[in-house]
Amino acid sequence: MDIVYWLIISVLFIVAFVGLVYPIIPSVLFLLAGFLLYGVFFSFERFHWLFWVIQGLFIVLLFVADYIANMVGIKKYGGSKAGVWGSTIGILLGPFVIPVLGILIGPFIGAIAAELIFNKRNFSDSLKIGFGSVIGFISSILTKAIIQVIMIAYFFIVVK
Repeated sequence: MDIVYWLIISVLFIVAFVGLVYPIIPSVLFLLAGFLLYGVFFSFERFHWLFWVIQGLFIVLLFVADYIANMVGIKKYGGSKAGVWGSTIGILLGPFVIPVLGILIGPFIGAIAAELIFNKRNFSDSLKIGFGSVIGFISSILTKAIIQVIMIAYFFIVVK
């Protein structure tokens, strides 16, 4: 039965990584579900208060990294808050409007549209900002993937 339990926990961790590419999937909740199911299936005994504090700090870091990477990518290319919001909306809607490629095209178009509409920027500048949003999104994925790997590695250190 242990194999089935570990399989369930592993699937939750894998879905958490899928959530990096599809932001509509709440990666953090799947990581936490994996930790909690380990406790339910095996024991919470190994999860001292320090485990939860450290994981909580990593969760905060995941959210901060996501926002900062997107904002820095857009700001570096001259974007504004409108570009950040447009990009964020594009990240959420893109995969539904344009399956597969929408995850990159969505923030790109969202940032461009927001800069054109709200800041009356020319198309060339808006295009650069859209490119910055994609760079920010990709760097966000990489940063969050590293954080999630650290969280899971720490989990395995604690439970083994």
